[in-house]
Amino acid sequence: MIRAMFVDYVEIKVYGGDGGNGASTFRREKYISKGGPDGGDGGRGGNVILQADPGLHTLLDLRFRRHLKAGHAGNGARNRRRGANGKDFVVRVPVGTIVKSPVDDRVLADLSRPGRQVIVARGGRGGRGNARFAGPKRQAPRLAEKGEPGEVRELVLELKLIADVGLVGLPNAGKSTFLSQVTAAKPKIANYPFTTLVPDLGVVGTGGEDSFVIADLPGLISGAHKGVGLGHRFLRHIERTRLLLFIIDLLADPVSALKQLEEELSLYSPALSEKPRVIAGNKIDLTDSWKALEGLQEYVGDKEQVFPISAVTGEGIEELILTLRQILRELPQPEPLEEEEVDALPEDSEDKQVVVEGSSPLFVIKGKDIERLAAMTDFENPEALRRFQQIFRNSGLEKKLQEKGIKEGDTVRIGREELIYYEDY
Repeated sequence: MIRAMFVDYVEIKVYGGDGGNGASTFRREKYISKGGPDGGDGGRGGNVILQADPGLHTLLDLRFRRHLKAGHAGNGARNRRRGANGKDFVVRVPVGTIVKSPVDDRVLADLSRPGRQVIVARGGRGGRGNARFAGPKRQAPRLAEKGEPGEVRELVLELKLIADVGLVGLPNAGKSTFLSQVTAAKPKIANYPFTTLVPDLGVVGTGGEDSFVIADLPGLISGAHKGVGLGHRFLRHIERTRLLLFIIDLLADPVSALKQLEEELSLYSPALSEKPRVIAGNKIDLTDSWKALEGLQEYVGDKEQVFPISAVTGEGIEELILTLRQILRELPQPEPLEEEEVDALPEDSEDKQVVVEGSSPLFVIKGKDIERLAAMTDFENPEALRRFQQIFRNSGLEKKLQEKGIKEGDTVRIGREELIYYEDY
């Protein structure tokens, strides 16, 4: 049987579409003299949007397509016609995908509900046409803005499966066999360690209110929290589950196995130790298992019941499923989010402060507003250049550069633009 590769971690780069350029045109019609400026605005660039799709269970597609680009916008035209907006690029990802910063591992968005959307790269604003700059003092401006470049971000996508019950156990404990008994899932089953190489999901029930989802995760071994074995790669998926089901092999020192599982979960995340749990002793159909079951029950005490089951014959499974269903009814549901809600990641730099760095012959000016102004200025247009120079001088940036010792002919870098400084202009 051919199975899709499971990928739960990818690094991507997203590019918002560039805004369209504003037009610098004048009305020219028969019998109408001096019609005035009529250049339209450029359109807005497209956004890159992630959308949670319940039909996906892996980030495999993004492993081979890591550069995601939205459409660029159209330019403005005469008669005040606005350019077309760039096309949004909607990328489908599995429900449970988390968007994180690759720099500080900060969580930026959580796509934990079907249909949930988030803008991860905004499109640039459209440049204004010369019609927008006309006024009593400037009746025939030739000034028009360029479109703003789209946002560019590097992001990490991490998938944490969303399931009601997470199966926890050592390799060969019988988790996959149990999943195949209670759901329609067909996990790989064999008598050797690490049969389960990727998480498997199955639904118990017919899809009604009493149905719930079970996730079978690769077996944990000693040191899994440090990266030993396979289980450490999938411990993150247990964090999403509402209830943990420990499957313990009664023929392989069950008390030691339970202690090891408890320790690994606690070392990985103390919060996992506080999750509600149910313990099932598997392979009750085999000889000497009942004695081991008594020892396991004695270890956990009277506050917890160890459910004897046989994943192969089905013995005891019905009672266990009824117990899981009852516990899930009493556990609180996660806070719902509005479906089809489109949020956006915070902008890369919310700081409006302008910073001047460097020394002769290269100075670098950083600041969200001044970088946007430079990107949208057509420096080949004399009117646009004068406007930029005026704003630059009035903002006090020229004075800051002079205080840092700038000389004529030095380079000033603002965003993607590099300008040459002259004292008299």
